[in-house]
Amino acid sequence: MSAVIDLLADLVSIDSVNPAYGGPGEAGVARFLRDFFGRHGIETCTQPVLPGRDNVIVVLPGADRSRKIILEAHMDTVSVDGMTIPPFTPTVRDGRLHGRGACDTKAGLAAMAQAVIDRAASRRPPPCDVWLAAVVDEEHAYRGVVTLCEGATAEAAIVAEPTSLRIVTATKGVVRFQVRVDGRAAHSSRPELGTSAILGAARLALAIDEMHRGLAARRHPLLGTATGSIGTIHGGVQINIVPETCRLAIDRRLLPGETPRTALAEYQRVIDAVSGGDASFRAEVEEPLLLVDETLDTPADAAIVRVAAAVAAEQSLDSVAVGVPYGSDASKLSRQGIPSIVFGPGSIDQAHAADEFVPVAEVERAAAFIGGFIDRFGADGSRAGERVA
Repeated sequence: MSAVIDLLADLVSIDSVNPAYGGPGEAGVARFLRDFFGRHGIETCTQPVLPGRDNVIVVLPGADRSRKIILEAHMDTVSVDGMTIPPFTPTVRDGRLHGRGACDTKAGLAAMAQAVIDRAASRRPPPCDVWLAAVVDEEHAYRGVVTLCEGATAEAAIVAEPTSLRIVTATKGVVRFQVRVDGRAAHSSRPELGTSAILGAARLALAIDEMHRGLAARRHPLLGTATGSIGTIHGGVQINIVPETCRLAIDRRLLPGETPRTALAEYQRVIDAVSGGDASFRAEVEEPLLLVDETLDTPADAAIVRVAAAVAAEQSLDSVAVGVPYGSDASKLSRQGIPSIVFGPGSIDQAHAADEFVPVAEVERAAAFIGGFIDRFGADGSRAGERVA
């Protein structure tokens, strides 16, 4: 196997399931990366995020130390529950490496790491500093990248996720939340003395579903339409009590130009419409919200996109930027003012899968692409804010 595939196999063999899903966390991968880069004479440092869970930052000095690009990948994985293969025994067959995290996103991490050590071995500094940030907690609450973003500046950032080697410049945002509907409890033999929160929630769910269908009118050229769905409904305590409380859990995917708060305001208008002045209907969006993630919409004429497209074309990869419906750490870096794209080997269809795998050839091509980007970005004097005339 090639060096980058050996590296990927080493990473997959380390259990780094997020503690939120019953795993040990990222400490094993963090130790491995510090040792790995140390053996290659490359500087690393740690950035504390949570007890026992640190980001690892690898620094490759460039010719212009005043500028830098960030390569970012997460170290944690989702649970291994339900997997049909040994999760931490990396196996190559039919041109694919199998194991938990192989696709999401240790393949991207390995490609970035290989590109960095190859540049270090060449003894020729890249045009500007390169930071490889291996972060924690992407699969749960994004706390690793949030810590990374505290005071961070850079000319550009590439975030590793399985994009099938496509350059992703746009991602949907998301707001997840619960709506609590309140009723009045009563004995089921005298239901007229109570108010069923479940019936109120049913009325509200139908109205929200109607609003969700109307989102199809909103469209982004790379991302398609905004969407919303009601994922769960929970109400009542037992069969012989008129239910006092019922909750709807909602997932709303946002397009650039929308914000979590403007989306929530739309749900409030639906709540108000269903109420229609009926004092017996009481509902509200609960705080804190379950999850909030902004959108990513990096302009096509930004320097990072132009350079990425040029490198892709040189390497016979697809150079046309695309959008994806899922989120990543890129939106947080972008919100910090760092122009960002998402790129990596493997298909999102295999992320979190029972038989997770990544094509070996894609990992090797990803390492070549990242290396080409490192060599080119800044060499022509391009800067983050520059656009094509």
